[in-house]
Amino acid sequence: MIKAVLFDMDDTLLDINLTAFMALYAADMSRILSEISGESPLVLAAALGRCYLAMADPKRADGLTNFQVYARQFRRITGVPVDEPHTRVALRFYERELLPRRGSGIVAARPMPGGREAVEMVCKLGLRTALATNPSFSGPCIHTRMKWANISDLPFERVSHMCNSTRLKPSARYYAEFTSALGLHPEECLMVGNDARRDFPRPDIGMRTIYVGHARPSKAIWSGRMSELASELPAIVDRCNVEDAR
Repeated sequence: MIKAVLFDMDDTLLDINLTAFMALYAADMSRILSEISGESPLVLAAALGRCYLAMADPKRADGLTNFQVYARQFRRITGVPVDEPHTRVALRFYERELLPRRGSGIVAARPMPGGREAVEMVCKLGLRTALATNPSFSGPCIHTRMKWANISDLPFERVSHMCNSTRLKPSARYYAEFTSALGLHPEECLMVGNDARRDFPRPDIGMRTIYVGHARPSKAIWSGRMSELASELPAIVDRCNVEDAR
């Protein structure tokens, strides 16, 4: 029985030039950390990339949050303590006050057509909803992108970020922890996403996936445009529930 629908955010509910956003974000963060530490922004930017790889490492066996892995790795490479109060205050100021202005220009952030309507349809169906965005960013950074997507006021029961998650997509552990935090099993949830590499748990844990985009992944139970999803959701959920009742 389907009890919740989980949504990816970037290029699912938010239309964004994600490559440009990530480059701009990394440049901003490197510049701020350089002003704090005196280290070269280029060195710090390279360290940020290595930290992402450390968080995404499929061989990880630790129980640390993604932020803890990032902070430990960044300090090891650069000597800069991003987890200490004075550094976090500066980064939080940037994320809360300056980052919200970065959605225009080449980043071109705007709501994905049909995205808000799809989440609202989930609520109309009496189902729970949550935002299962890749938790490689802080909560404030993710909340900024939620505002760009015009979804920050929607009743998501859980929003993943680097401080409340121990793995990145597509790790099955990420999805298992996410659904467990909702008090649900993976098979009780539908995952809506645009990336067949990240939005399909690996290995498979029984979570069914709705794909929004131009491809037709064989593992998706439905594929199409986000603008079509709201009208299709009632039938999709009914079909899943009939299959589960057999």
